[in-house]
Amino acid sequence: MTRRSTSGLAGVDEAGRGPLAGPVVAAAVILGTDFQYPGLADSKKLSRRKREEADLEIRKGVRAWSIGLASVSEIDRFNIHAATLIAMRRAALGLPFEPERVIIDGKFTPDLPWPSTAQPRADATEPTVSAASVLAKVFRDRYMRELDEQFPEYGFGQHKGYPTRLHLEALEHFGPSFAHRFSFRPVREAFRPRGRP
Repeated sequence: MTRRSTSGLAGVDEAGRGPLAGPVVAAAVILGTDFQYPGLADSKKLSRRKREEADLEIRKGVRAWSIGLASVSEIDRFNIHAATLIAMRRAALGLPFEPERVIIDGKFTPDLPWPSTAQPRADATEPTVSAASVLAKVFRDRYMRELDEQFPEYGFGQHKGYPTRLHLEALEHFGPSFAHRFSFRPVREAFRPRGRP
């Protein structure tokens, strides 16, 4: 069954390319004509409280939204670039309506059945991509806080998997968990038996 087309532009953005653990998450958003949210901006420029407020308003008020993930195993199997495109494709294809056009934050576009444009820093200039940025970031942060409950020794709730001093020290002390990306050098080095090159 063909989904009904909208007059909307879809924006897609990701969160979680750089961390040593957890999935890469993408969101796709079609704002619609009536949605307004003052101060909507790149999620990295918003406080946690503001992001979560915006996340709620976006989910309630936009025409359509969708989340896509690429797992740690997919990141390790394909590499982070390919996994990011997989997550973006899943997010876009998960929309309940077909967009007329898609803007992707970044330099590359996933394989999509609609006209698509890659635009660096689109999360700061295109409101629909800004909204996608917020959804992806909030979803991933919540995911990592849940992961923190399973593995409190790593501090995922604080650093969300990024290579902070706390995280690197925990990796050195405890070794990697199944949530870590073994294709990333600091994780491989933490896993390597002592005394081996």
